[in-house]
Amino acid sequence: MYSTFRRVTGILSISLTLQSCVGMIVGAAVDTTIEVVKVPFKVAGAAINLAVPDKKDNDKYDEE
Repeated sequence: MYSTFRRVTGILSISLTLQSCVGMIVGAAVDTTIEVVKVPFKVAGAAINLAVPDKKDNDKYDEE
């Protein structure tokens, strides 16, 4: 009986301790996934900004 109680107590304490570690790992994985998803949109936005000139740039050439 004592060894069963000791085993259950040990398992509970380990699971409660590891719960915060697992939460931190999952949070880091979610943050990384979000950043990976953002990258193609940033690249596409930069490519569009290079391909389409700004209105300010066009005004500069129209004055000359």
